[in-house]
Amino acid sequence: MEIPILPIALFLVICAPSALGGHDYGQALSKSILFFEAQRSGYLPHNQRVTWRANSGLQDGKASGVDLTGGYYDAGDNVKFGLPMAFTVTMMSWSIVEYGKQMAANGELGHALDAVKWGTDYLIKAHPEPYVLYGEVGDGNTDHYCWQRPEDMTTDRRAYKIDPSNPGSDLAGETAAAMAAASLVFRHYNPSYANELLSHARQLFEFADKYRGKYDSSITVAQKYYRSVSGYNDELLWAAAWLYEATNNQYYLNYLGENGDSMGGTGWSMTEFGWDVKYAGVQTLVAKFLLQGRAAHHASVFERYKEKAENFLCSCMKKGTRNVQTTPAGLIFRQRWNNMQFVTSASFLATVYSDYLSSSGGNLRCAAGNVPPSGLLGFAKSQVDYILGDNPRATSYMVGYGNNYPRQVHHRGSSIVSIKVNSAFVSCRGGYATWYSRKASDPNLLSGAIVGGPDAYDNFADERDNYEQTEPATYNNAPILGILARLSGGHSGYNQLLPVLLPPVNHPDPSAQSKTLPSPVSSSTPITVEQKMTSSWTAKGKTYYRYSTKVTNKSPKSLRDLKLSIFRLYGPLWGLEKSGDSYVFPSWLNSLAAGESLEFVYIHTASPANISVSSYTLF
Repeated sequence: MEIPILPIALFLVICAPSALGGHDYGQALSKSILFFEAQRSGYLPHNQRVTWRANSGLQDGKASGVDLTGGYYDAGDNVKFGLPMAFTVTMMSWSIVEYGKQMAANGELGHALDAVKWGTDYLIKAHPEPYVLYGEVGDGNTDHYCWQRPEDMTTDRRAYKIDPSNPGSDLAGETAAAMAAASLVFRHYNPSYANELLSHARQLFEFADKYRGKYDSSITVAQKYYRSVSGYNDELLWAAAWLYEATNNQYYLNYLGENGDSMGGTGWSMTEFGWDVKYAGVQTLVAKFLLQGRAAHHASVFERYKEKAENFLCSCMKKGTRNVQTTPAGLIFRQRWNNMQFVTSASFLATVYSDYLSSSGGNLRCAAGNVPPSGLLGFAKSQVDYILGDNPRATSYMVGYGNNYPRQVHHRGSSIVSIKVNSAFVSCRGGYATWYSRKASDPNLLSGAIVGGPDAYDNFADERDNYEQTEPATYNNAPILGILARLSGGHSGYNQLLPVLLPPVNHPDPSAQSKTLPSPVSSSTPITVEQKMTSSWTAKGKTYYRYSTKVTNKSPKSLRDLKLSIFRLYGPLWGLEKSGDSYVFPSWLNSLAAGESLEFVYIHTASPANISVSSYTLF
C-alpha cells in the first residue's frame, strides 16, 4: 500500500556521553555481532541483515558426499578453517554464558544466539560419524591466489577431514569444547538441540583423546595458515573443562585433575590466549570451578591451575614476573600480524575473572602487589577503549564505529562491489587488478569487524594490501562480545559463580507498546532519544506501525554534526537524511539549540528500530 507522507514537526535535540568513558558499548556490541553475518557461507536466511552478501559455497562438501554448506569464512578470505571457527563458537558461547543477561538488556541476545547457531549447525554437519570430522573446506594457497567475492568463487573447494588413521586431537578437542559450550547457551531455549550438541561433544572428545595427533599433520594444507604450534594437550583439557561445565560429569572433572600436571595445565604460565594456545582459558575456567567449590578431591591440583591463570592476568597487568609487551599507549602487543586477536581474548579473561573475584570476595595476587577486581575490569576496559578510538591515532579499529575507522579493509567481500549491485562476474585475477589495487574506500561497509590493528609503536596504515593490520577475523570479535555486554550492561548485582539463568529471547508485539521507549543511549550523554508508537493499521495481511522519535538536546550548548545509527529499520523514514551508514540533520537544519528537540518518524512492520547516537559536536 502507499504510505502517505505527513508533515513532520521539528524541534531540537541532544544526548550524553556514555557512563563508562565516552563510548557507546551497546552500539559497539550490536556492530560486533553484525560482523558475523558478513562472514556467513551457504544459503543466507530471510532475516539476513548484511544485505550486500548473497549465497555462496553451495557445493561445499558435495565431492566428498557430505553437506558442508554453511559456517563462517574465517577472515578476509573464502576458506572455512575448522580450528579457528570452532574457537570462535566457543568464545561466543562463553560470552553468552557469562553475560547473556546484559546482551538481552541491550536487545542483542537473539542475534548472538543466531551467530552461535550458524556456527554449530555447520559443526554438526562437519561431524558425520563419531570418529570423522571435516576440518577445512577450500585451500588457502589457491584461495589467496584469487581476489573474488564469495559469491563468485572459482577456487578449489575440496574438503579435508581427520579420522582414526589421520587424527587431529587439537581440532576435535576444540570442536568438542565449542559444542559443549554452545549446549549451555541453548539448554533453556532449545533443549533437544542442546542435547544434540552435547552428544557430538562427547563423541569428539573421545575421538580426540583416543586417537592422538596434531591436526595439521593430517590436514597439511592448514599448516601455512593455522598451524597448531601448542600441540593438542591444551585442547584436550579445554574440551574436558567445557564438558564438565556442561554436564557436571565426574569423568571430566577427574580428567582435569589427573592430567593437569602431565598435560601442562598446571605447569605453563602463559602470555597469550587464542585459537592456538588455550592454556590460559583452561586455567581460568578451572579456577572458576575451584571458586565454585566444584573441585572435589582435586582442589590442590585446581589451585595450581588457578595460580597459572592469575600469572597470566598479572602479566597482562604488568605486575608479574614475565609481563606481556605493550605499545607505548598501552595496547597488548604480541605479534605484527593480527595482533588484536590477543587483545580481545586476554581482555575477556580479565573481565570474567574480575567478576569471579568480586563474587568470591578476592583479589588478584601478583608478584608486584594485589589487584582488586575493579582493576582487572579497568584493564579490560582500557583495551576495549583503545580499540574503539582512545589511542594516539584516534582511530577506531572496529569498522563502522565512530568517524575514523579503516576504510580499505583486507576483505574480499567488502572490497568488491556487491553482486546485488553489479552481477558481472569477478574473475580470480581480475579481482586483484580491479578491486584489490583500488585506492578507495570499500564499496561495502564491513560493520563491526575488528581489524588486525596497529604495530608495536601504535602506528597503522589503512591500506588494503596491509593484511597484517587491516584484515579482520571472526576470532577477533568473538571474545569482545562478552566484554562489551559487561561494559554496556554492568554487573547487575548477581553472583557470577552461580549459574547464570539466561532470560527469554522476546520478540515483542509492537502493538502492546504504548509507552515511550528509550533508545539504548547511555544515560550520561547530553542527547536523549525517545520513541513512541503513534498509530497502527493492517493492510494485505500485514500490520504497520508508525513510530515518532524525539531527539532532545539536554546540554546547555548548541548541538551540531549529529550522527545517528539506526538498526532494524524495515521501512521509510522522514525527518532525517541518510549520510553513508548514518542519519544526520535534514539539509535545512544546521544545529539544535539548548533544550530543543527534533522529531522524525518511520513506518515499518516490526517492533521499534534500534537508534543510538554515533557522534556529535557541542559548541
